[in-house]
Amino acid sequence: MKSLFLILYIMMLPGIVHAEGKDTLATWNKDPLGLETVVVTGTRTPKTLKDIPVVTRVISAEDIKKVDATDIKDMLQQELPGVEFTYSMGQQVMNMGGYDGNNILFLIDGERMAGESMDNIDFSRLNLQGIERIEIVKGAASTLYGSAAMGGVVNIITKSPSEKWASNISSRYEGATKEWRHGANMDFTVGRMNSFTTFQMTDADALNLKGDESSISTAYAYKSYHGKERLTWKLSDALKLTGRAGYFFRERNVSAEKHERYRDLDGGLKVNWDLSALQNMEVAYSFDQYDKSDFAMLTKKDVRDYSNRQNIARALYNVKMPEWKSQLTAGADFMNDYLLSYQFADHQKSHAQNSYDAFAQWDYTPNAHWNLLAGLRYDYFSAAKMGKPTWKMAGMFKTGKHQIRASYASGFRAPSLKELYMDFFMGGIFMIYGNPDLKCETNHNLSLSWTNYGSISENIKYCVTATGYYNFFRNYITTATVQRDGAYGQMYTNIANQQITGVDATAQLHHHNGLGAKVSYAFVKSIVDKGQPDLTAARPHSMTWRLDYDRQFSKDYGFRVALSGRFLSAVNVTEYASTLLNDMTSVHYDGYSIWKLSLSQSIMSWLTLNCAVDNLFNYKPRNYYANSPTTIGTTCTIGASIDIDKLF
Repeated sequence: MKSLFLILYIMMLPGIVHAEGKDTLATWNKDPLGLETVVVTGTRTPKTLKDIPVVTRVISAEDIKKVDATDIKDMLQQELPGVEFTYSMGQQVMNMGGYDGNNILFLIDGERMAGESMDNIDFSRLNLQGIERIEIVKGAASTLYGSAAMGGVVNIITKSPSEKWASNISSRYEGATKEWRHGANMDFTVGRMNSFTTFQMTDADALNLKGDESSISTAYAYKSYHGKERLTWKLSDALKLTGRAGYFFRERNVSAEKHERYRDLDGGLKVNWDLSALQNMEVAYSFDQYDKSDFAMLTKKDVRDYSNRQNIARALYNVKMPEWKSQLTAGADFMNDYLLSYQFADHQKSHAQNSYDAFAQWDYTPNAHWNLLAGLRYDYFSAAKMGKPTWKMAGMFKTGKHQIRASYASGFRAPSLKELYMDFFMGGIFMIYGNPDLKCETNHNLSLSWTNYGSISENIKYCVTATGYYNFFRNYITTATVQRDGAYGQMYTNIANQQITGVDATAQLHHHNGLGAKVSYAFVKSIVDKGQPDLTAARPHSMTWRLDYDRQFSKDYGFRVALSGRFLSAVNVTEYASTLLNDMTSVHYDGYSIWKLSLSQSIMSWLTLNCAVDNLFNYKPRNYYANSPTTIGTTCTIGASIDIDKLF
């Protein structure tokens, strides 16, 4: 531990010297709290954060730098209270305020992702290379995004094209897992064409998870490679064409005899056309195929046993109507979803379905104080042979430094192909059966939010937001114990109604000299019918916090230090008492807090050095399982980043 802090002190020493000098140069950020950030996820039209009627949380590129996050999981956990990533059955599992991975829709630049494990996408695909910001909308968002958005949307926005060129290479090393993470990006513009390329490679050793009551002993070693290319061509001032392609590969060392391989190939083409000063249209096609295979180390045979392929076509139209002080957004989507899986009957049998939707949203701003939204959507799914309407209403009232937002939205999740057709002998222990008669999960979401922002003094800006919400679920889909041929198994089924209610609150301060602070708190309560188990696994209380100092002392030297952390309270989770599935019990998971100290120095404008100590107080859970973090104690990370364009 002493050696870790010695490394931090040596890195901080130049910053201390500069801070005591007389020739320091303070830089003033005109929007330190990000209220002027333009966001698109909440309404699918550009609006500044302070003017959007849908409560939206933004994690900026500066936030990512301040907390020195290693990946998307680390970033979300440090910035959003109630978010917890754990490890179960060899896969990462997410819980966000009682919602599991099934109900949180992850997007990259507004596009869906194929593939899942344990009802979660492969989070390894979501790296932070070339990210401009992350937009989070909590609560039902199905009116704009359809199925799986009933708990919220996380939209990862990549960087906009540069005017000339920019290039960066980076590398970091984490001591506990001996993990190396290397990244590079290149962005250049020639005439009306821009190219943006990113690449990331990760190599990590296994984690030995040995708690006093551990249900899991090892998180496997793995390697991954991820490359993406985006080409943007402005055919004219009114017409823009964007093409993209990406490839992802990950290999896990499950045993000496077998490695698991994960591949993804994605691409797309999008046309943006400004029909006039008041009208624009977007037409897009996207493709994403995610495969899993088992690689036999002795025979060198690579057998694919899972493939999820999605083809999506989309049209989106916006028109501003100044005479009516409003804007109309309308769109339609078509998706072909194909799934081949060893978990179907007659191994590697495939199923497919088509889904269609159309939606419209009316955005009305009668004056400077009011903004009202209303939306309607209809989706149809061929495999389940069902259609589902959703709708939303939202409003914002602004006066002086105060904003009040209120909304009602309905959400849904259609049963997946796996839930409809699964027929699988789980681990050679029990059967899991699909259910073709499943109904859609539905959610009714109500929220009320208050925001106050302004200046305490000439040098201090602040923002405070508090949100209360209520969710009512119907036909929640989960597995329930059934008995067939004298043996217990599990079948996907719709269970009784369930409710989730809670409060989110965030307060931020920023001083002219570069000192900032942010604290967020979340309370969640799940309400279930009598005799029904609570399946949310939501920790009732959680907090995140960050105290940071960020200052550019001169054109050749900048210094950034941040102390951040998160707290999650204890929770009791209903789990099966044995593999016989004939009894359930309540399992207690302790509350915990994890602190992180990170610092960064920019030298000669082109070199950035990073160092971080995570889990400062060496927390280790007693039981590594679905509701505990995979930390093995205090770890140290060091890294370096070079902006090649600034070097030359």
